[in-house]
Amino acid sequence: MPLQSSASGAATPTVRSLWAMLAALCMAFMLSQAYRTAAAMMASRLQAEFSLSPQQLGSYAGAFHFAFGAMQLFMGLGIDLHGVRKTVLTSFPVAIVGALLSAFAHSYAMLVLGQVLIGVGCAAAFLVCTVFITRHFPQERFASVSGMVLGIGGGGMLLTATPLAWVVQEASWRAGFMMLAGLSVLAWLVIFIRVREPAQGQERRHESLAAALRGLGALLLLPHTLGIMALGAVTYAAFMALRGLWLGPLLIGRYGYTLVQSGNVALLVSVVSLFGPPLFGRFGPQGAGRRRCIIAFTLALIALFAVMAMAPNSAVVVGCSVLVGFLSGFVVLQYADVRASYPVAQIGRAMALLNMAMFLGVALVQWLSGVVASAAPAWHADPHSAALTLIAAMLTAGVLAFALLPAPRAGQDVIR
Repeated sequence: MPLQSSASGAATPTVRSLWAMLAALCMAFMLSQAYRTAAAMMASRLQAEFSLSPQQLGSYAGAFHFAFGAMQLFMGLGIDLHGVRKTVLTSFPVAIVGALLSAFAHSYAMLVLGQVLIGVGCAAAFLVCTVFITRHFPQERFASVSGMVLGIGGGGMLLTATPLAWVVQEASWRAGFMMLAGLSVLAWLVIFIRVREPAQGQERRHESLAAALRGLGALLLLPHTLGIMALGAVTYAAFMALRGLWLGPLLIGRYGYTLVQSGNVALLVSVVSLFGPPLFGRFGPQGAGRRRCIIAFTLALIALFAVMAMAPNSAVVVGCSVLVGFLSGFVVLQYADVRASYPVAQIGRAMALLNMAMFLGVALVQWLSGVVASAAPAWHADPHSAALTLIAAMLTAGVLAFALLPAPRAGQDVIR
């Protein structure tokens, strides 16, 4: 495909170069996925070394997602005002510092601080991919390309399944963090070398910070935003609470699995989860049909978590976990719903809002599930069943809000 000229006279890139830049950005996203799921394979060793309660473990795992979610609005503003490349190159080194701090942590406070730094550093990782797709790919391809990116980025979870479990078992959890830090340095270098934002990505409005914040406020005042954010806060959070925190402790604590055996299950769940986003992105419906599918798949997740909470044997848990991994891919439909609900000029902030809801939701679900699991013995209940039941209840609240609150108006393309 030959180069074309933009309005400014600068040459626009070929399709091949766009895909190469998107692949480079995906490397940071893959590491972000690895970091956010590492706790499941490190949990038992961290509990033993630092004498952590289930509540502390939930708070530790949630610290990444709280920091990640809290930074989304700032990253969205940064992308809208300064571009994809500068934003990710500035933020991602903070994750490397956090991984190194975690590797040398000698207290629970240092572990949590390390997670916070990693969360801040990874905050732009997926957002830059979605904004890059929005700016440089046709709107009708957004869901399919985003689904492909989610599938590729999900490969980071493969690192934190059997490979990380083996490193932790044969060396230590500290070695696991060192491995992730080294891979993060490599990803940063690839982005630095490969990503050069196309001319149309640089034609941003000269907008002040105050004006950008007013635009963000306008998004929040739209009647359909609340329902989108409410469901966004629990769907991805449910999968991450299972894969990123409770799957290992559940299989080890309730069914006597070894660390590597639980890692093998996590690997299976992770592999299956790679296929969901591309398939949902490619074959998912448009318009009102898309929103109906989102509701239906959320109801399916609720049923799976309810079954796992009462599962009589490990085979049921493994089977349900695999199904949860696959169904989690429907979050790409939520991103497509946002893409169709807000104007392109505000899409960085709109995607940031959804990401903020998703990852603050992950932090909230992991923290609350830890609280409930810690309190469960006083109620003569199984801690893992209590955590899974809570997740099902939060999914129910989210889907009710999405279904009952106002939906975007057809053809809405401006913010007033």
